[in-house]
Amino acid sequence: MIKGVILAGGLGTRLSPLTKVTNKHLLPVYNKPMIYYPLMTLVRAGIREVMIVTGGNNAGDFLRLLGNGKAFGLKEIRYTYQEGEGGIADALSLAEDFADNGKVVVILGDNIIEKDISPIVNKFKRQKEGARLLLKRVSDPERFGVADVRGKKIIHIVEKPKRAKSQLAVTGVYMYDGGVFSMIKKLKPSQRGELEITDINNMYINKGTMEFDVLRGFWSDAGTFESLLRANRLVSQKGKG
Repeated sequence: MIKGVILAGGLGTRLSPLTKVTNKHLLPVYNKPMIYYPLMTLVRAGIREVMIVTGGNNAGDFLRLLGNGKAFGLKEIRYTYQEGEGGIADALSLAEDFADNGKVVVILGDNIIEKDISPIVNKFKRQKEGARLLLKRVSDPERFGVADVRGKKIIHIVEKPKRAKSQLAVTGVYMYDGGVFSMIKKLKPSQRGELEITDINNMYINKGTMEFDVLRGFWSDAGTFESLLRANRLVSQKGKG
């Protein structure tokens, strides 16, 4: 059984002062708290066991909001706490016991995805080993990890390049086999002092076990004022929720 992990830590400083009194992932996107969208993306994909990795001063608000997960159709929801801002890979490492050597679908807590990703998750279930990423063609790839794709393979991923080699951004949905946790333990902090998920993805690429799909429909993060506004507009226009 594949499990889901939602990464909802960090301090959300780019959205200050909105985040002075609450976690970024609890801010509204149209008619729902932001965290509802990645949670329902996992539920629609058939995932019934989820861990929320959060942090900061408002971690208890997630428990008050989401409870035991039954209202969302979950079998189980767990919570864990990331101290500081150690990066996405550091946050994921906290889910090792929860994953129990199995496959996980990881999604960033500020990602808003229109389409049902269950067909992609089902492909990952059939994948013998390795990882799978969702890419999306964007107009501002410099904000993201950018995939250099040749044919049906990703050759390399560069994080926030000054000159992007493509417009294919790595979305905040990562699918990993149980080997990801031993790979995280081999990481060294980047120049900004974080354990980078891009380094993990490039490890899988170098092993030849990385697959990908290009996401259909709209996708947006909500980590800046501009992207938060865009996410609100996209959701309201589609009547999603």
